[in-house]
Amino acid sequence: MPHYDYDLITIGAGSGGVRASRMAAGYGARVAVIEERYLGGTCVNVGCIPKKLLMYASEYGPATEEAAGFGWTIGSARFDWKRLIANKNREILRLNGIYGDLLTAAGATIVEGRATLLDPHTVQVGQRRLTSDYVLIATGSRPLLPKIPGAEHAITSNEAFYLEELPQSVILIGGGYIAAEFAGIFHGLGVRVAQLYRGGLFMRGFDDDLRVKLAEEMRKRGIDLRFNADVRRIDRCGKSLRATLNDGSILEAGLIMYATGRVPNTLGIGLDRARVTLDSADAVVVDRYSQTSQSNIYAVGDCTNRAMLTPVAIAEGQAVAETLFNRNPTAVDYSLIPTAVFSQPSLATVGLSETQARQRLGEIDVYQSHFRPLRHTLSGRDERAFMKLVVERKSDRVAGCHMIGADAGEIIQGFAVALRCGAKKADFDQTIAIHPTAAEEFVTMRNRQHR
Repeated sequence: MPHYDYDLITIGAGSGGVRASRMAAGYGARVAVIEERYLGGTCVNVGCIPKKLLMYASEYGPATEEAAGFGWTIGSARFDWKRLIANKNREILRLNGIYGDLLTAAGATIVEGRATLLDPHTVQVGQRRLTSDYVLIATGSRPLLPKIPGAEHAITSNEAFYLEELPQSVILIGGGYIAAEFAGIFHGLGVRVAQLYRGGLFMRGFDDDLRVKLAEEMRKRGIDLRFNADVRRIDRCGKSLRATLNDGSILEAGLIMYATGRVPNTLGIGLDRARVTLDSADAVVVDRYSQTSQSNIYAVGDCTNRAMLTPVAIAEGQAVAETLFNRNPTAVDYSLIPTAVFSQPSLATVGLSETQARQRLGEIDVYQSHFRPLRHTLSGRDERAFMKLVVERKSDRVAGCHMIGADAGEIIQGFAVALRCGAKKADFDQTIAIHPTAAEEFVTMRNRQHR
């Protein structure tokens, strides 16, 4: 058998790559992790973690206004963007260090630099050539700018985390997680926000009721949310940017940000030389065990374009380590992935939407609750929470659980366990509620919706 420098070389130290590498090293494999930028990947550096820190910051301003209804008199408040970003950067550096410590403690070797595959078993990093029995591609994805005149004047979410100044106004283009979340962040920090989406209704893939009600709540807060709207060109006019829309109208703002999707980071790293097949979107094609067309090369995370979510990448990375180094072939089950959008108000879901359930299960029952949260009976805010259960009629099994409202992600995480265990509507009905909470609505819904 040929002798290799390592048992596993992982290209990319994001969530999936780090989990696979740590687990593999823990099983006794000789592991090298190659990273050209920062440890932790998109999630830690320009994704989930800094985004939620900014979201927290954006909630304090509105909270001071709501406090009056509870008897508080709060003096003039001032927000310091530079201080927030400096504090955020310090926390990210701390997390970078933790990721490095986790890898080295597990026995993995960290190699800094850009990796390029020379063949299925050989990776070049600078002037070094490293060989390995197995190679794991975990290079993630990157945000995309459109090919329109003036696109160079716009930014993506990557740059939004490092803005030197907070703009007075922003145009956000996109209708998914990132656009909705940054609309809430900027608006909560006092920025005038216009969010544009080219389709008739944003948040594609979520339950239609969630999509409609999130739009209603965002507009109540003062976000200029426009559907069937897109930008045809961008021009700089002094310190402002001018966007010409598809209907010929003009919008001006201090900042234009695109959040219209991400593309896999797979080009220019030698996958062709290693005979690894890519699909039409340049994503790595893999089987259920994350194995590519080249038998010794595996791929996990965003570069495979399966489900671009950090916990999914972590699960895929762990499954690869189990498969290769623990004699335990493991495939990830994608059927019940809970997810949250940290919009304002937040949205979370697990299981099938109503439309998906009708298509896949046939006869279903739908239960829902739309109410004013207790907090807002005194806060003065006109905001309503929404919760929905989708139930397969034949089996009484809860097939979908959906929510808009404060702490939606925290609440749905628990119900995701129930759905994974096959909970029935009768189980929900027999569960004693915690009162007064919003979550209790999920176990007190009794009236079926007639549709």
